[in-house]
Amino acid sequence: MPIAGFTSGDLADLSLSVFLLAAGLGLGYMLVRLGGAFGRLSSFIHGTEREVLPVISKVGESVDKVNAELDKVGQITDSAVDMADSVDTAVRSVSMAISKPVQKVSGLAAGVSHGASAFRASRDWSEAKAAARAAASRREAELADELRRTGSDAP
Repeated sequence: MPIAGFTSGDLADLSLSVFLLAAGLGLGYMLVRLGGAFGRLSSFIHGTEREVLPVISKVGESVDKVNAELDKVGQITDSAVDMADSVDTAVRSVSMAISKPVQKVSGLAAGVSHGASAFRASRDWSEAKAAARAAASRREAELADELRRTGSDAP
């Protein structure tokens, strides 16, 4: 075709074909590069699988061991709580067993003291006995009240 017969439509066709050829070459180059990137990504994922899965497995085993040890600690603390409850029960039993005789002895001492005082003051045996009984029962009641308050203050 002679240059004189070259029209603007031919120029448009030629420029479109050059553009499409350049675009095809560009897209081909980008697809080759993208394929390489996907290949490297796939290799990275496989390597990560090989390295991370054993670590995850070991972490799972460690968590299982920690849970087993925590169960043992739970049993130990349960035993300690049971032992503390047993000691508390024993101390309460001993203090209840000791408190009554202490109350009686304290009442007897207060009764003897007040009775002797009343007998020296009035020289009347029945009045001294009444004063001694009143002082003894008052001292026993005071001591019982004091023990109750002390017991209720305990945690």
